[in-house]
Amino acid sequence: MKHTGWRKPTPGLGVAEHLAQAGERLAVPKSTAFVAVKRVGAHIGLKAGDMMLLDTLGAFTQAQDWEEGQRPIVWASNAYLMEQTGFSLSALKRHARRLAETGVIAFKDSPNGKRWGRRDADGVIVEAYGFDLSPLSARVAEFEQLHAELQVERALCQRLKRQITVARRMIRARIEAAVSGALRGPWSQFTTLFEELLGRLPRRNVASETLERLLAWFSELQVRVEGAYLKATQVDQVVENTSDTSGQTTKQTQKMNPREVISEPHILITNQLDPVTCKSSEPENAADVVPNAPTEEQVDRELEEWVAETRKKRGAALDLPTVMQACPEFASWARNMGGYLKDWGDLHRVAGQLRPMIGISEHAWNLAQERLGPQIATAALVLVFDKHAAGEVASPGGYLRGMVEKAGAGELHLERSFYGRLSGQAA
Repeated sequence: MKHTGWRKPTPGLGVAEHLAQAGERLAVPKSTAFVAVKRVGAHIGLKAGDMMLLDTLGAFTQAQDWEEGQRPIVWASNAYLMEQTGFSLSALKRHARRLAETGVIAFKDSPNGKRWGRRDADGVIVEAYGFDLSPLSARVAEFEQLHAELQVERALCQRLKRQITVARRMIRARIEAAVSGALRGPWSQFTTLFEELLGRLPRRNVASETLERLLAWFSELQVRVEGAYLKATQVDQVVENTSDTSGQTTKQTQKMNPREVISEPHILITNQLDPVTCKSSEPENAADVVPNAPTEEQVDRELEEWVAETRKKRGAALDLPTVMQACPEFASWARNMGGYLKDWGDLHRVAGQLRPMIGISEHAWNLAQERLGPQIATAALVLVFDKHAAGEVASPGGYLRGMVEKAGAGELHLERSFYGRLSGQAA
C-alpha cells in the first residue's frame, strides 16, 4: 500500500488495499455486497457501530460505483458522518479503523490527507479520495461461503443442544424414580456427577466441539444411570418373587405401581397403561378401580377397530413399520429402551416412558388418551417426539394439546403426517 506519510500503515490496512484492487475488477450490486457482509458481520468481529457507519457510507454511493472498473469511494466529511451516525469524532475514527483492519473497507488517502472527489456528467466518479468500499465486492463469495458454513454449524449446535436436553431429562427422571422407589444404587454419586455436568452447561453460544464433549459426558452418565437402574429393578424383582411365598399380592401390586418403576421394559409391567396409582391389592380389579386405564388387550382391540375404520374412510391405515420408519429419532430411542417392539401395545408402553423426556406432562398425556384413545394418542405422541427431536416443534405439550383439539373438530389426519414424513414433505 502506498504510504502518504500521515497514516500509520499496518498489515490489516495493506490487506484491505489489495482487496480493494481485486474488488475493482468485479461487478457486484451494492445490495448483494451489503447482505453478504451483514450476515457474517458479528462472526468476523464487527460491532453494531461498525455496521451503522458502513450503512451510512453505503448510502453515499451510487449504482454505477459498483460496476466493473469502478470503485465505490465515499468522501463525506467527518461532520456529515457524525451528524448521520451520532458518533463523536473519536468514535467515528475508531469504527472506521475497525472496518479497515477487518478488510471491509480501505482508505484511499490524498497527498494532503483530505477527503474529496468529483463525478462527471453521467455520475461516474472521475477522481476521489476517502473511504473505499471495493473490498466488499472482492469478499462477497467468501462471505457467502462463510454464511453457509455458519448455518451448518448453527443447525449442528441446535441438534446437539436438543440431544443434551433429552439426556438431561432422562438422567433426572431415572435418578428421581430410583430415589423415590428406594432402589439400591449409587444414586448420591450419580446426583453429584449430574450436578457437576449441569454446572458446565454454557451460558452463551459455544462451538459445536464444546457441545459434542458435553453430550458425550451426559450420554456416558446416562448409560451408567440406566444400567444401575435396570440392575436395581431386576434385583428388586428377584427378591420380591423369592419372598412372596404366601400367595399375597400386596407387594406385587405395589411393585406394579408406575409411579415407582416407570414401566422399565425388562421388569414386571403393570396392566395399567395410565400413570395413576392403583389402590386395590388385587391386580385383576385394577381396570375397575381406574376405568380410564385400558389393558394391553384393550389397546390391541381398539387399535384393530381404529385401523379398520381408517381403511374404510381413507383407504389407508398406519402400521407399526410405517410409524417407526417415518419417525427415526423416536424409533432409535424406543428400541434402546424397549428392544424389539412387536405390537402397538409395546409401542404404547415405550411412548409413555419417553413422554417425560420431551416435557409432556402426565395430565396432557392422560387427556390425549382419554380424548383420542390409547392407540391414536400413541401415534400422536410418537409424531410429536420426532418433530421435537428434529427441531420442528418447540413446545411438545402444546403441540399435543393442539392435536387433541383438532381431533375434536374432526381435523386430525395423522396418516397424512406420517406418510408426508416418509415422502420427505413437511407434515
